Amino acid sequence: MRNTNSCKGCKFARLCIITQFYPPDYAATGQLIEELANQLGEMGFAVDIFTGQPGYAFDQESAPARENLGAVSVQRSRSTRIWAKRLRGKAISGILFCLRAGLHLLKILLTRDKKTAGSNVLIVTTAPPFLPILGYLANLCFNLPYICVLYDIYPDIAVELKVVSAQSWLVRGWNLINRAIWKRAIKIVVLSDSMKNRVAAKCPEIADKIAVIPTWADPNLIVPIPKAQNWFAQQFNIVDKFTVLYSGNMGRCHDLETILEAATSLRSEPIQFVFIGNGANRPAFIEKVKNLGLENCLFLPYQDKKDLPYSLTACDLSLVSIKSGMEGLVVPSKFYSALATGLPVAVISGSNTDLYQLVKKAKCGGAFTNGNSRGLANFIRYLAADREVAQQMGNSGRSYLQENFTLEIVAKKYAQILCSPDLELINVRELAKDPKYVQET
Repeated sequence: MRNTNSCKGCKFARLCIITQFYPPDYAATGQLIEELANQLGEMGFAVDIFTGQPGYAFDQESAPARENLGAVSVQRSRSTRIWAKRLRGKAISGILFCLRAGLHLLKILLTRDKKTAGSNVLIVTTAPPFLPILGYLANLCFNLPYICVLYDIYPDIAVELKVVSAQSWLVRGWNLINRAIWKRAIKIVVLSDSMKNRVAAKCPEIADKIAVIPTWADPNLIVPIPKAQNWFAQQFNIVDKFTVLYSGNMGRCHDLETILEAATSLRSEPIQFVFIGNGANRPAFIEKVKNLGLENCLFLPYQDKKDLPYSLTACDLSLVSIKSGMEGLVVPSKFYSALATGLPVAVISGSNTDLYQLVKKAKCGGAFTNGNSRGLANFIRYLAADREVAQQMGNSGRSYLQENFTLEIVAKKYAQILCSPDLELINVRELAKDPKYVQET
C-alpha cells in the first residue's frame, strides 16, 4: 500500500487526476495534464488518469479505454459528443463526463483494494468547470484529500460574457458551491497572481491555501528555426514576408477585434497574418475578413503536436490576446509556447494583467491595451523594419522561459504541495484506519 518515490519525506504519492480532456485531444488543458503527469511519474509518483474519449482530436474518434504508460495509467470513459460546437452541448457533455467520473471514483473508494487504495490524493481540474464538485463529495464522504487546479474561473467567465446575469440564482448558487469546494480542498492551484486575487476576493478565508503555479512550455521541443529552413513556412509561402501569427483558440475570451483592425491598417504592406486554430469566434472572424476583402490573412486548422515546433516558429511575431474584463479569469497557455520560439510576442490585454506585466519584465515584445490597434500596427511595422531588435526581444523571451517556466520547474512546485506535511498527515490518519495497512507496517 505504501509507495516510495524520489521526493524526500513524501511517502504517499499515488495520484488520481480527473480531467475531461487528454491526448489525443489537442485541447491545451489535456496536453498540459499529460505533460505534468509524465513528469511527476519520472519524479517517482504513480499517476492514475481518468478522462474522456477524444472530442477534439485530428483523425481519431476513439482512443484505448485503458493505457499503461510507465508510471501513468490512463482510463477513458465513453465519448460524448452532443452539439460539440455549442455552449449547451459542451455543458451537457461536461455533466455526463462528471457523472461517469463520479461513478469511477466511487468504485475506487468503495473497493479500496491493494491496487487502488494508494490513490490517496485527488487532483481535479476545471475541465469541465463543475468537476471540482467531485473532490468535495469524495472528501465529505470518504475524507479523500483533493487539490483543485483552476484553469479558469466560473461562473465569472459566463457573467463577463453576458451568458448569465451576475444576480441570477445560478450564479449565486455556483459561487456558494465554489466556496464550499475551496474551503475543503488541501490546496487551490491558480495560474497567475491576478487569478489568485480573484479567488481570494470571493473567499478570503482560503487565501493561504492558494498556490500560484503557472503553465509552461518545453524549450527542448520548441526551438528557434529560421524560416528559410522551416518546412511549414515554405509550404505556406510565408518565408519572405514578415509574418504575424495567432495560434490557438479563437474563443469568446480572446480579443480578435484589435488584431483585425491592425490587419486592416496593414493591408497594403508586405505583412502576412496567419491564424491557426479554431473556436467559437473563428467563423465570424473569417467572415469579417472576407467582407473587408483582406488578402493578408491566412486561416489554418489546429496543427498536430508533432508539427507545433514548425508552425509556431514559422513567423516573425506571435500574438496573444485576452478580452477586456477577462483579467484573472483565464491565462492563455500559448504565451509560454510563444516565448520558447525565440521570437517576439505582442500581448493584447488590460494593462493590469499578469501577461501585460510579464512582457515588460521579460523584455520579450510589446504589450497593448484592448482596442489599441494603432499601437499594435506600429509595433509590427517597427519590428518588420528592424529585425535585430526583434531578435533581441525573442532571445530575451526564450531566456526568461528557461529560467522560470519549464515543465521541470513547474512540476517541482506541484511536488512540494503533494509532499507537504499537512497532506502526508491526512494520509497517515486515513491509512491508519485500514487494518491491512496497520498489519503491513
